[in-house]
Amino acid sequence: MRHGVKGRKLGRTTSHREALFRNQLQSLMDKERIVTTLPKAKELRPLAERVITRGKQGTVHARRWALRWLLRRDLVKKVFDDIAPRFRERPGGYLRIVKLGPRQGDGAEMAVIEMVDRVAPAAAEKGAGKGAAAGGRRGKGAAARGKAAAKRGAAAKTAAKPEKAAKAGAAAGDDGEKAEEQKPKKAAKGAKQAAGKPPARAKGEGGQGKKEPREPRHPKGEVKRSTTQRTGGRKPTTPQKTG
Repeated sequence: MRHGVKGRKLGRTTSHREALFRNQLQSLMDKERIVTTLPKAKELRPLAERVITRGKQGTVHARRWALRWLLRRDLVKKVFDDIAPRFRERPGGYLRIVKLGPRQGDGAEMAVIEMVDRVAPAAAEKGAGKGAAAGGRRGKGAAARGKAAAKRGAAAKTAAKPEKAAKAGAAAGDDGEKAEEQKPKKAAKGAKQAAGKPPARAKGEGGQGKKEPREPRHPKGEVKRSTTQRTGGRKPTTPQKTG
């Protein structure tokens, strides 16, 4: 019979289980919300609420007791100066557990443990969006004024376009007149150059045409032979002197 058996061992030794709760307490006091398995959340809630109750006392002994579990002075300061004053009028029940269903893989029951006065990020974003919408209504007049100024600028640009077109047409007419004046001058220069050039000679007249190929010094098949050698290829011998 399990009479008088309190708590869950969670498959760990005493030292391992205490280290687990210290780590979870640090994360819970820092983020004010953690996701863990349902048995761990049920074992962690009494310890976390005890730490917050010590924070409401505010004594040196309470700070030292909380430091034994949190192990960080900044978290102890947050519990005593920020979290505990929020629950000054609440006599317990600082945390809530919300079930999430089985975990994929091993099927363990998951849960969320968080502060009861914690504001969800979605609600905070909605409040910020409402403020932005109010600011947008106030800025409608400025937007309308900006649009009117843009329209006035566009009208001024369209009015300035005919003047620019007239200037461009006048400049094009001046250029055309100059080009027509220069045409007779260019024709006269071309005639003078054509009259001063000598007539071109045809190819082959006066040595200006293609050169005839030279005959080779030694026609193919003829090879010069030295006179010192005979046809036999032997050197001539000198007659020997006798007596």
